[in-house]
Amino acid sequence: MTGRILVVGSLNADLVVQTERFPRAGETVAGGDLSIGAGGKGANQAVAAGRLGGDVALVGAVGADANGELLRSAVAGSGVDTSLVSVREGVATGTALITVAADGENTIVVSAGANGTLSPADLPDDALAGAAVLGLCLEVPEATVRDAAERGRAAGVTVLLNPSPFGPAASRLAPLADVLLVNEGEAEALLGLGAGAAADDRDAVRAGFRALGVQRAVVTRGGDGCLVLDGDADPEHVPAVRISPVDTTGAGDAFMGALLLRLAEGDDLLTAARFAAGVGAFAASRPGAQASYPTPDALRTFLA
Repeated sequence: MTGRILVVGSLNADLVVQTERFPRAGETVAGGDLSIGAGGKGANQAVAAGRLGGDVALVGAVGADANGELLRSAVAGSGVDTSLVSVREGVATGTALITVAADGENTIVVSAGANGTLSPADLPDDALAGAAVLGLCLEVPEATVRDAAERGRAAGVTVLLNPSPFGPAASRLAPLADVLLVNEGEAEALLGLGAGAAADDRDAVRAGFRALGVQRAVVTRGGDGCLVLDGDADPEHVPAVRISPVDTTGAGDAFMGALLLRLAEGDDLLTAARFAAGVGAFAASRPGAQASYPTPDALRTFLA
């Protein structure tokens, strides 16, 4: 039986266009039809865990508009408790403008909208008291993330932070995380390491995280899997599930949601990361963000 998962984060309407390649500066390229889907890092992470059978609640904010209704309905439809998703009058729902190239890579520009209004007051104490794991990202205000992390740790909740979109707040908030989830480039920037160090120098990575006050971390490396650092244990490499990527949008959030799920079930970090690698691969092998996330049966079939 999984413990309760609480996610404090963003909800975005994803406006997606497929194109053969990304445009260069000042260039216009032809794209396919526009699609509007449910996204946002917080919502994606909650949906990924909920679709896999987790007991999940999401704290967030949307505008009083059609996109807000779309997002709340999509999240609730994946088994996530949306009673703590507030509806804001006079502000638009958050929006992500996404371009997906033929090789599955993407570029994303986010307009915060209602996500930027999420405050510590939106997180009730009783929600934290009943949680086993708290998931946080940086598409909502830093002050809100900090408050949630501090209150979560005080309540004995395991805090999992994905400091993305990456910026200066990452180094300020990282010491508040029980587990930090970053990609390879973020790890190198956060720790002040050279390019490639996250793959080639595990001792330097572990020393860098410890100097930052982080004892447990997962560094994702795309098609090269991930590196798991857990206290005094030697860093462990988890290989990726080999796929031909279709769309990497939201694959990192799928990994995060799976990690939340397995940590809430009591798995150690290495076991949780192995499971999450399969979920992330599943998501990257299909188009869209939340639309690409597996149910338990679909995941078993995929991994078989």
